[in-house]
Amino acid sequence: MRVSSLIIGISLAPSPSNAFTKPSFLKPTFSTTSSLYSSSLMPEGGLSPCVIKIIGVGGGGCNAIDRMMETEVFGVEYWAVNTDAQALGRSKARGANVLNIGIDVTRGLGAGGDPEIGRLAAEESEADIAAMVSGADMIFVTSGMGGGTGSGAAPVVAEIAKESGALTVAIVTKPFGFEGRRRMNQATAAIDRLNDATDTIIVISNNKLLEIIPEGTPLGRSFAVADDILRQGIIGISEIIMRTGMVNVDFADIRSIMRDAGSAFIGIGTGSGKTMAEDAAVAAISSPLIDVPIERATGVVMNIVGSKDMSIHDAYRAAAVIYKTVDEDANILFGADTDDNMEEGTMSITVLTTGFNGGNFDSSNSVSRGGEGAGGMPDFFSP
Repeated sequence: MRVSSLIIGISLAPSPSNAFTKPSFLKPTFSTTSSLYSSSLMPEGGLSPCVIKIIGVGGGGCNAIDRMMETEVFGVEYWAVNTDAQALGRSKARGANVLNIGIDVTRGLGAGGDPEIGRLAAEESEADIAAMVSGADMIFVTSGMGGGTGSGAAPVVAEIAKESGALTVAIVTKPFGFEGRRRMNQATAAIDRLNDATDTIIVISNNKLLEIIPEGTPLGRSFAVADDILRQGIIGISEIIMRTGMVNVDFADIRSIMRDAGSAFIGIGTGSGKTMAEDAAVAAISSPLIDVPIERATGVVMNIVGSKDMSIHDAYRAAAVIYKTVDEDANILFGADTDDNMEEGTMSITVLTTGFNGGNFDSSNSVSRGGEGAGGMPDFFSP
C-alpha cells in the first residue's frame, strides 16, 4: 500500500535621473484576442474555454514559476513579475512570460527588501499589470512573503486581478523563523493586505514545514520544498478544472466554492491496493499540522481519479469518507474519472473545502504536506 497527501491551509519616489533602460527580453508580451484560447486549459478530447494565469511575484514567486514550468499543464499561462531584471532572465529562459515592474523606481535592481519600494514599483506598472491579467477567468498570485517585491507588489497585482473580474487566489509562504522578526512582520502585514485583495488566500508557514522535513536536510533543499508546495497547490486546483471526467467538475463549480470563500483547504491524497479508496480519502483530509477541523467545511469539491480498473464501488467508498467528515449540510460537488496512465490499483483524490464558519483560525498553523493518513514522508523526499 502506498499513500501520500498534500494539505494546504487557507486563511483568509521619484524617478532617478539615470533611469534604467529595460532590456528587450524583459518587455512584456501580452495575449491578444486572437490568441485568447491558446492560453486556455486544453484537456485531452476538447478545448476548455477557461483561461488560467499563474503569476509569480518577487524572488519566491518567480522560483515557484520556474518549478511549475517543469510540470506539464497544458494551456496555463505563466508570468514572472519582479523588480530584479537579472532574476527575470532565468524565468524567461525557462519559457515564462516576464514583466519587470517599477523601472523608474528600482532601475531593475530589486526592492532591497523594502515592501514600500515593491508597492511603488507595482503602482508604477499598473497599466502593464492590467494588460497582463486581462482576459483571465482565474488568476493565481504566488509569492514568498517577507521580502520587498513579493510583500509590496503581490497585493497590488492581486487587487488589479480581482478588479478585472477574474477569480483571484493567492498562494504564499510565510518565512522561516530564522529569517528574522522584521521579515516575519513584513510578511504578516502583506498577508493582511492580500486577504482584502483576493477571493481566497493560501498561506503556507515555512516554520511548520520543519516538522516534516528530515533532520539534516540542506538549507537550499528546505527552501525548495516550500517552492514545491506552492507549485503543488496551484497545479492541484488547475487540474481539477483541466480534467474532463466521466463526472465532470468545471470552472463554474470551482468558482461557486472559492468566490469570496474565506478560509479553505486543498488536499491531495493517493492510495493503492485493496484499501486505496479509504486511504486516498483520509490522506487528502488529514494532517498533523492542521489545527482547524475539516468537519466545519460547508463547501466541498472532490475530484477522484483512478486507474482504469477503478470501480463505482471504489469511488463510492472514497466519497463516503469525505461525506462523513464535512458538515452534513455542506454543498458538495463530485467529479470522477479514470486515467489509463495510472498504475493499476491506484487512486488520487483532490479535495477543495471552504466555508469554515467564517474562517477564524490561525493561518500559521494551517499548512502541511503528508499527514497522519499519509503513511510516510511526502513524495518530494522519495529517491
